[in-house]
Amino acid sequence: MSLQEKKEWLKLKEYSKTMKSTHLKDLFSEDEDRFKKFSFRKDDFFLDFSKNLIDTEILNELINLAKSCSLNNAITDMFEGKKINHTEDRAVLHTALRHPKSGKLMFEGENVYDLVHGVLDSMTSFSEQIRNGEQLGFTNKKITDVVNIGIGGSDLGPKMVYEGLLHYLDGPKVHFVSNVDGTHITETLKPLNPETTLFLVASKTFTTQETMTNAASAREWLVSSLGEDSVAKHFAAMSTNIEAVTDFGISKDRVFAFWDFVGGRYSLWSAIGLPLMIAFGADKFNEFLSGAHDMDNHFKNTDFDKNLPVIMALIGIWNNNFLDADSHVLLPYDQYLHRFAAHFQQVDMESSGKTVDNNGDFIDYQTGPIIWGEPGTNGQHAFYQLIHQGSKLIPSDFIGFKTSLNQISDHHPKLMANFFAQTEALAFGLSTDKVVEDLKSQNMDDKKIEKLKNHKTFKGNKVSNTLLIDKLTPKSLGALIALYEHKVYVQGVIWNINPFDQWGVELGKKLAKVIFSEMDSLDFSNHDSSTKGLLNEFMNNSN
Repeated sequence: MSLQEKKEWLKLKEYSKTMKSTHLKDLFSEDEDRFKKFSFRKDDFFLDFSKNLIDTEILNELINLAKSCSLNNAITDMFEGKKINHTEDRAVLHTALRHPKSGKLMFEGENVYDLVHGVLDSMTSFSEQIRNGEQLGFTNKKITDVVNIGIGGSDLGPKMVYEGLLHYLDGPKVHFVSNVDGTHITETLKPLNPETTLFLVASKTFTTQETMTNAASAREWLVSSLGEDSVAKHFAAMSTNIEAVTDFGISKDRVFAFWDFVGGRYSLWSAIGLPLMIAFGADKFNEFLSGAHDMDNHFKNTDFDKNLPVIMALIGIWNNNFLDADSHVLLPYDQYLHRFAAHFQQVDMESSGKTVDNNGDFIDYQTGPIIWGEPGTNGQHAFYQLIHQGSKLIPSDFIGFKTSLNQISDHHPKLMANFFAQTEALAFGLSTDKVVEDLKSQNMDDKKIEKLKNHKTFKGNKVSNTLLIDKLTPKSLGALIALYEHKVYVQGVIWNINPFDQWGVELGKKLAKVIFSEMDSLDFSNHDSSTKGLLNEFMNNSN
């Protein structure tokens, strides 16, 4: 049976017809217990989803939909290492990366926890030696800066976490280079000293074009200053291609492995997290893993009606598939999380951007929404106008913290006043009658009031989730990231898609290699007239 033929889906379609003409003001006025019904706490996380166009019947039917899609079995299959990434015949075990060493999870004859903690132990030893000066650079100077060279999941995740935990930095500074545009590595290296810089090359195959191009330039920069023999002291790698790594000049004891059962966008918990361990220390990194593991247990063991990832996923399904919202905005009210939306653009859009189901058939319903966002309050002065008064329904996640890590004057109360005000304004708006009343109180004449009143009216009825967390710590950040990872998985299960492959990124990369190889011969005859014309324009006018 297809998804849209399920009785739960059909019921939700019927409910949506009514809810599309309902206002949040009415839902709140009709039920004084609405907030209590649609909010709950999990440890130091508090979720309020009452400002969504749902009622108890809709929520129950969404949970029934999840059950009809065998979500419980899908969760179990992931944690047990079943090959749920069926198009690549792979297990999906990023959750094992944050599991304590105790216990067993056997996969292809090996205990995954032993594998994971073997690498974690090596990372710990190496990072501590860098941090305490036991391992020095080629000229016997302590490492002060680390340059992480990777792209996609080898860049976005660790960079977001590094920025997110910057308050706790007590080791070398980390810089991230991803773009093959030469400007990125050039500007990154300008202020750095080769004698005190360590490069980490993050590429599972050690063949990723952007990463290896940047690594080669970094190597050239180092060698031009310190000589060929310096490479071994100033490079390490996160990779499985030992031969290619050693050919590059990196010794085997500076290579940290990860596995095919870890997808790139879920890999920051693995050896890809090495720059984080160097920056913050093994204890903080382990706290980070512990927070994610706690959320894993919550996701795995909690009934759906009080399950943070499940509820947030079901609300996302409702807004996307039944209320026709085609984007979703992430709004962390903490400057440390200014790269949070960028990371989850990849996690969500690379996972959910599919039009083929698990049976290999093309589907005719919406899957992943467009994910975007910026930290508050900056976003308020940029794109909130569209959310408040634009013609599109844009569901929002507001993420805030009760305690600031930087208690300066009244900054945090002002930040959080905006946080709470925005969700209230989005939901309830400002009526035309109230606008007129306000303008009259300013002694404005009737003609001007008539001209302005509609411009100043806010219809409201803009939906949002509010996630309030006690404090931004390594542990709470780990839990927050795991929450959103699991949310994406739940949505994929319900849409009956594989959220762990990414075939859509391959075609452009293959064509780029072809075009690059043709640039010497200037033979672009196999391309369409537009591409051929553009290439000729570029080649005839570039230096």
